[in-house]
Formats: sequence, structure tokens, C-alpha cells
Amino acid sequence: MSEQPRVEIYTKTDCPYCEKAKDLFDSKGVEYDEYNVTGDDELFEEMIDRADGRQTAPEVFIDDELIGGWDETSALNETGDLDEKLGIEADESDGVEHRKLIITGTGIAGLTAAIYAGRANNDPLVIEGDEPGGQLTLTTDVANYPGFPEGIGGPELVNNMKEQARQFGAELKNGIVESVDADSRPFRVELANGDSYTADAVIVASGASARTLGIPGEDDLMGYGLSTCATCDGAFFRGEDMLVVGGGDAAMEEATFLTKFADTVYLIHRREEFRAEDYWIDRVEEKVEDGEMEIMKNTELLEIHGSQEEGVDHVTLVENEQGHPTDRLDDPETNEFEFDVGAVFLAIGHTPNTEYLDGTGVTLNDEGYLRTQGGVGGGQTETDVPGLFGAGDVVDYHYQQAVTAAGMGSKAALDADEYLDNLERAESTAGTETAAADD
Repeated sequence: MSEQPRVEIYTKTDCPYCEKAKDLFDSKGVEYDEYNVTGDDELFEEMIDRADGRQTAPEVFIDDELIGGWDETSALNETGDLDEKLGIEADESDGVEHRKLIITGTGIAGLTAAIYAGRANNDPLVIEGDEPGGQLTLTTDVANYPGFPEGIGGPELVNNMKEQARQFGAELKNGIVESVDADSRPFRVELANGDSYTADAVIVASGASARTLGIPGEDDLMGYGLSTCATCDGAFFRGEDMLVVGGGDAAMEEATFLTKFADTVYLIHRREEFRAEDYWIDRVEEKVEDGEMEIMKNTELLEIHGSQEEGVDHVTLVENEQGHPTDRLDDPETNEFEFDVGAVFLAIGHTPNTEYLDGTGVTLNDEGYLRTQGGVGGGQTETDVPGLFGAGDVVDYHYQQAVTAAGMGSKAALDADEYLDNLERAESTAGTETAAADD
């Protein structure tokens, strides 16, 4: 490695993407200067000026060059360009490292699988992906995970589990899995940065990513007043009216969190009924009674207006009492109107991260979720491909809870351990038979 360039990271308190950025540079052994902008208006303005007007954290600079936020930094890492900017020499070795078990993802499912697999002496290699720690790192207060009567922060829980996994022999590696070749054994796992591994078994725990709407203004304003992470960016828009889109637990939690900073939080949902748990609906209704929040049902977001220089100025909304108003734009009862807000947060569900499984022979449902055997007894996390197992939100499109992900992670590790034991036994038997034949 050549002389390291100067790396600077602007962060804020309770920012999971900031932690991901720091973890990435830590994993590379790269030193960096961290500037926490929380509560420091002068430093915050400095960040905005250097980051061409962006008001989100983290913002990463290498030798005064703006790299960007977590998405841009992760993308550069995926292609190997980040290592080049950091002066890290590429590994010229043609050898492909073999591992007994590879786990894709470091959310609750992947980390639980890593803990169990490590305890079983299967020396798992855990690939972190582009969202290290998974969706739970976006949750400031996990109140329903067993064993924490006072609750625990999502990032703290994930970091504790990472340390626990490492203590049992798991190795965590930052990288993006690009493909899994299941045409022969062992599996061949290719990363986007060019690294390759073979593995006797693979546990797919790559989770799901936040969805966006694909509406006008979304691409231009993401990071400039539009966000998918209230805990990351809510404090940047203190005193503004804020709009949250969604009707599930995540939307309710984010809207409730944003009342700490917003003048008023407006929660819009395209239907009359919410999908969230009663617990979250009750909390939102309390906020409505207190005058901190307003609910707009049967309403959808049609367009976001603003600029990267000034941020979000207003939005175009559409409403119809029958619900799903964007499907009824020609209905005379549909009302389209402009609405002033200073920030928009999307909390509309997730897309499973299963693209890299194309060609493996696994079965996915219509939305891309991985199908496993399920049922009772052993082998519940097996897929249609022997040696390939699934756990967590990449499989579970219904419950999507941290505790259910942990349970599936433990099942996947136990199923993989049984598979590896049988594989080793079969290879040993085959070797004995070959030796006997040679005699």
C-alpha cells in the first residue's frame, strides 16, 4: 500500500449509514478524520458547502475530492475504484480461496447464522453487502427484542452481534456478492470487486432494500431533502414540515421519530386502513392528538419539487376517497393539489436482494423473495438447490421482525451444519472406497 491519502468523513449522531462508512474504512485499515456535525451549525454549514449543497450524512472526502454519501462510497468500493483512490494495491493472486461456509449479509439473520456456524467450527466467511447490518441499523430504538427491557439501539445490537460472531471464529468481509455459480460443487461466489471464493455451502441472508416510488423529482432530490432514513437525516430539517409516505410499521416509526424535529409531520397512505401493528397506530394517534402529526389517508405522492441548491420546496399529492388515487387519475372525484413541505421520507416497503441468485436454480416468488422448504422438522431453510439455504427478510415477506430473522438464522446455520457433516461423511466414505479399490 502506498502512502495513504487524507480521508475525511462528516457524520452525525445516531446515523447508521455513517457507521457503515466508518466500518468500511476500518475494515481496510484506513485512518480517517471524523467530523460530527450534530449540534455544530458551523461544521454543518461547512459540510453543505463542501458537499455541493447536500444536507445528508455521511459525506466522504479523499484528498479534498468529494466522494459522496454511503451509496456513492459503497458503489466505488464495489468496482474497486475506492481502493485505487486509497492507494491500496490490488491482489494479483489468481488463487481462489475455499471456505466451508459463506454467509451473504450481516443483518440479524446473517449474524445469528454466523454465531451458530462459528460455534459449530464451520469458520464462516460473512459478506457484508452494500447495507452492512441490514435494516435494523436504521432503527434507533428496538423495544421488542428479547432480553432488553429498556430497549436497545439497532446499530448497537448489530455491533454486539458482529463482535460475538467474530469471537466464535466468523470472518466479516465488506463486499457485494455479484453471482453464485451452482452448476458445480463447490459453489463459486464472485464479488463485484473481482474477488472469488468457493464454498461447500452458502446461507443467503442478504435481506431486502428500501423501495422508492420512481416519481418525478425523486432521483434529483434524493439526499437533498428526500430520504429513506429518518434517523439518518431527520435532524437536518429541524423546524420544517415533513412528509412521510407509507402505512406499515416502518412508516409509523419514522413519522413518530420525526416529531422530535418537525414543525408538523404529515403521514400519507394510499389506502384507508394501515398495515402497521396496533402498537404503532396507537403511538401515531397520540401524536395526532398532541398536534404534532396529521394523517392523510387515500393519498399518494405524485411529484417532488425543488432543487439541489434549495432542497425540497413542495410536493404534488393526489387523493381519492376510494383509495389508490394514482390508479384513478381520470376519476372526477380524484383531487390533485400542491402541498408545502421541507422534507420527504419514503417508508414504503422493501425489495429482496436476490438478483445475484439468478441462474442458481433456486425458486423465487413473484416479488423476488427466496422460497425455502419450511414446514416442521429439520431442513426448513433448505432451498431447491442442495447446499444453499435462506434466512431472514430475503425469505420472510410477512413477519419481517428482528427476532424471527434471528430464529431463521439459527435454523439456517444448523441446517448447513448438518449438510456439511453429511458432505464430509460422504467424501470420507468415497475416499475409503477408492483406497480399497486401489488395493
